[in-house]
Amino acid sequence: MAVVIFAVLAVLCAGAVTAMILSRNQAHNALFLVLAFSSLGGIFGLLDAPFAAAVQVLVYAGAIMVLFLFAIMMFNLRQPLPPERRRVRTYLAAVLALVLLAELVLAGRRALAGGGAEALPSGGAIADLGRLLFTDYLYAFEITSLLIVAALVGALALAGKKESE
Repeated sequence: MAVVIFAVLAVLCAGAVTAMILSRNQAHNALFLVLAFSSLGGIFGLLDAPFAAAVQVLVYAGAIMVLFLFAIMMFNLRQPLPPERRRVRTYLAAVLALVLLAELVLAGRRALAGGGAEALPSGGAIADLGRLLFTDYLYAFEITSLLIVAALVGALALAGKKESE
């Protein structure tokens, strides 16, 4: 039965992400992302990771999506971009897609070679995971938090610039 539920959740998650990519409406994109986050939380629940499942549903599908919906409502995204900005955006998207593809290939090679699994705590205890996060991966954790703060400052700067015009 768990295999059937996993298959349904996996198809639901992949379908929601595909629909999100293909949809042109920002509000629909946010709702498809909520569906993808929720089905991913169900997959975590099936994998006996109740903490990850709860965080996935409460934090990502709940709090983060409220912020996304607020940003969608705050910015007027209906205005068409000028052709030169559209060209820059297309090139940037192509470069980022290539970087993501390279990361996926490297992660696949590492997974096939059996590397990386030795760093994970055995048993999946939250205390072991927290200890590992704040010791061996502290710099990555801090850099991630700095990137999130930089994105927040950038969003506020964009919102402030729009109000002053």
